[in-house]
Formats: sequence, C-alpha cells, structure tokens
Amino acid sequence: MTKAAETLYDHAGGTDAPWYQGQDLTDERREFFRQRSQTSRAAKLAALRSDTVPVETRRPRLDPCALMPSIATHYLPALSLFSGGGGLDLGFERAGYAHVASYDTLAAAGATLRVNRPSWEVHAGADGDVCAIDWQPYRGEIAVLHGGPPCQPFSVAGRQRGESDQRNMLPEFVRAVRAVRPLAFVAENVAALAGPKFAPYLREAFTGPLSREYDIQMIRLSAHDFGVPQVRHRVFFIGFRTKRNAARFVQPLPTFRSDHLRKGSPASSSAHLPHMMGVRAALGLPDGPDESDGLAPTLRSTLTGPRHTTSVLSSASAQRVWADLGVWPNGVARTRLAASRFPTPNGHERLAVADCAVLQGFPSSWAFPGPVYKALGQIGNSVAPPVGYHVARAVADALGF
Repeated sequence: MTKAAETLYDHAGGTDAPWYQGQDLTDERREFFRQRSQTSRAAKLAALRSDTVPVETRRPRLDPCALMPSIATHYLPALSLFSGGGGLDLGFERAGYAHVASYDTLAAAGATLRVNRPSWEVHAGADGDVCAIDWQPYRGEIAVLHGGPPCQPFSVAGRQRGESDQRNMLPEFVRAVRAVRPLAFVAENVAALAGPKFAPYLREAFTGPLSREYDIQMIRLSAHDFGVPQVRHRVFFIGFRTKRNAARFVQPLPTFRSDHLRKGSPASSSAHLPHMMGVRAALGLPDGPDESDGLAPTLRSTLTGPRHTTSVLSSASAQRVWADLGVWPNGVARTRLAASRFPTPNGHERLAVADCAVLQGFPSSWAFPGPVYKALGQIGNSVAPPVGYHVARAVADALGF
C-alpha cells in the first residue's frame, strides 16, 4: 500500500491525521461542550432504560428509484474508482451499464458494495488502493471509467490544501484513464475545484494531461434539479476519446422544479416540470407548524473531520435551515426505530441513517452496514445516485447507445 493510501486507510478520522488542525477553545467553550456531551449521554441512557416500547411511525414517501428509472441494458462496461458507498456505481447500473469492478481504500465502502451487490467485483482496503493498481489489463475492455476522487483537498471542510494534501488523488485518476483508455471518463468533485483558486493546478495535473487524448467538458449540476431534496452542487469533468462523441454530448437538463421549496426564489423557468418533494414530505413527516417544507442543507460527511461524529451538520447557517424544517441533524440514529426511542432536546425529528440515505438519493433497499459514523461518511461523500444516473445516460447517448 502506498503512503498516501495508507494515510487514507488508517487515519480516516483521527487527531493524528496530517490534515488535522485542532480548535483553540476557551475554558468556557470546553465546559459548554463537556456539559452538552454529558446531557446527551444521560438522555440516551434514560431512553435505553425506558420501558416505553418505541414505534416506528413513518415511512419515506420519496422513492429514489423513481428518480432514476431503470432502462434497457446496453451492457457498456463501466469501471469505478473511489467508489465509496456506491453513488456513481448505482447510478450507472440504473442507466444500463455493466459493472466491471469497484476500487476504494475504505474497507467499510467495500462492505457496503458487497452487501448490496454480492455479484460485483469489489476491491477495498489495501486491495482497493488505486495507487498500487496496474490498470493495463483493463485496456480496451472499458467503455466508461468513472469516479469521484477525494474532494477534501478542494473543499472548505477539508481545508482546501489542494495538491499539498495527501488525499489528493487527481493524478491517480489521470494515470488510470491514460492506462485504460476508455471511450469516455467521468470525474466528479466539489464545485470549488472548478474555481479560480485551483485553476492552474487543474490545468497542470488534470485537464492538461488528459486533453492530449480526450475532448473534455466541464458541467455543474445541482442535486435538487433531479429530485434529490438537498442543496448539493457538484462539478463533473466528462471526457470523450473522439470529437464525434464529444459533439453529441448534451448536459443533463433538470427533471424537477424546486422554486416552491426555496424561500425568496424567483419563479422557475422550468414551469413545465413537476414539483419535487421537500425534506419533510420525502421522509414521510407530518407538515411543519407553518405547513412549509424545504431542501436539506448539504449533508456533511462524517469522515471529513478529525473526529468520529454522528452529525451531518455542515455549518451554523445549515443549523438554522434544519431548525426551520423541524429536523435534528445531530446524533443520527442507526435505525428509525432507534430514532423514535431517543427524542431530541427541542422535539425536532431525529434522523436515522436510512433517512440520510434517502436525502442523498439512495433507495431504501441500499444498506449501509457498520458503525453509524462510517455509514454517514459514505453517504455524505457519495455522488447523489440520481445525478450520476442522468450523467451516465447522457454519456451513453453521446456514445451512440
């Protein structure tokens, strides 16, 4: 295993991670966090000792599979790198592709993929280290190579250290593409990667080397445009080996309108599109006090920071949005049954892992085994499957399938 991959594998969350920067807390703030932790622990123990039998009273109304209807299989072979919890893999499968193999350094990601798709070839942990793979055997066998290289080097949450961050795997994605020579490739990342801060590095390390063999297009997509009830903006780099296929590529157009869910939003220019569900409707929650609903803030990956956490809260402003929705983003429970047994301090709805999966666009049948923080980390790091699905369909169309 390479040093970079070993760092990812062994220090995915931990105060000894090389990118960790501790907070300089005052004694007052330390005491505040200590008391909050003790209160939360006491409430949890009380809930576990309670004789009250919890009842799971809700079911999600949103079926993410309906956002990505399965199409006739064309069997275009797809190879997945940085597969994580399987967002792109699932999207490509629903779009008719034949899965060839998945690679990821996190053992938990491998467990997720194997439990959901036992027939897939999955390489995880040390076996999934893309830095150590000889890609030549795949040469001439792959139609589309896709993946989301770790976004932390380019995200605000990850400190935006770019090329100096050991988690930067863009060069490895380039190496794989040049070795495999697929008909097309799809790379996904945070929108900040396409900003001015990283423009020189992007040209030098990614688009520059690949543009010698591929015609590359960059598109920005938002998850809520495809029915996913979350504010999530991402950038996709899509490359085609022939100019003819590149010329036929059409960026996926929105399939839903969400202006009714965003306060102060101007009237949608896509008035012909159906209204999408908000968070409360999607999760099967009753209407809020003012009968309003909205989009969830971007779900935070619990593997981004230095400590294990079961919170998907990404910022102070996101806290206000969650509060308006009447949903508690901290202390996510393993199951909905467990969430109902552990009421929140303010009476808001506690999220379960399955709820977060739905808000990311994963169907209820897609399981995330293992500890809660690892499940949430995979969900928060993943490409929203319906978004990946529409990208996959657009690529297949451009390739003439």
